[in-house]
Amino acid sequence: MGQLRTSPPPPQATELERWDLRTAAELRALRASLRAALTRYGLAQREELDEVPGLVVLVATELASNALRHGIPPTIVTLLAADDCFILDVADHDLATVPELADTQPLDSGGRGLLLAHSVSLAVGWYATEDTKNIWASFPR
Repeated sequence: MGQLRTSPPPPQATELERWDLRTAAELRALRASLRAALTRYGLAQREELDEVPGLVVLVATELASNALRHGIPPTIVTLLAADDCFILDVADHDLATVPELADTQPLDSGGRGLLLAHSVSLAVGWYATEDTKNIWASFPR
């Protein structure tokens, strides 16, 4: 599959919540807090979107886990909102690597977070700032 498209998230997106992670042990708290934030901002109240909070939490866990394992801490997870979608942005400080969709590795080798994000979200992309490499995924709001 190769590289992800290079693109920042929609410019009109507003930051709702942010988490700074330094260890994998913090992923459990991230999942609970992210689910609570999605509920607080109204997503879980709409019956037709029941699966979306679970998908956002799953993708956040996978991308943050990858960033913690392969990137340079801290890993920064940000939940943003645009008019019609929620955007999950996961950043680490390793500017030397480019995210790639790994479809040729053995199933037990890991690296499936980007493929998962690509398959369950509306869109996925990545961009770099002066200090971070960011991967984002959008979900219906």
